[in-house]
Amino acid sequence: QVQLVESGGGLVQAGGSLRLSCAASGRTISSYTMGWFRQAPGKEREFVGAINWSGGRTYYANSVKGRFTISRDNAKNTVYLQMNSLKPEDTAVYYCASGSTGWSIHSRDFGSWGQGTQVTVSS
Repeated sequence: QVQLVESGGGLVQAGGSLRLSCAASGRTISSYTMGWFRQAPGKEREFVGAINWSGGRTYYANSVKGRFTISRDNAKNTVYLQMNSLKPEDTAVYYCASGSTGWSIHSRDFGSWGQGTQVTVSS
C-alpha cells in the first residue's frame, strides 16, 4: 500500500500561485496514474486533474484548465500541482490520489489517498 503526503498548501491572494507536492512512499508510483482532487467546505469532492504514468498524458477539470499544471518526477516518487492565477473559488482541501496502471479520471479508480493540504485564496 502506498502512502501519500501532500504539502505546499497555504494562504495566497487571488491571482497568486502555489505549488503542491505529493510525496509517495511504500511503493513506487511510476507505473500508476496519479490524480489531484479537492473538496471545499460544504461541497462534494471534485476532480482537479490527472497524469498518466509517464507524464505524457494529462487531463484537467474545466474549472482549472489553463491555470493548473500537473507534473511528476518518478525518480523522486513525487507528483506536483502547479496552481497559477488562483481564485477564491479554488479554496479547498487538495488531495493527491494514486490510481491504477491504466488511465482513469474517476475517483472510484483511485485507491490510495493522502490526508490533504489546505489551500485558501483570499480576494
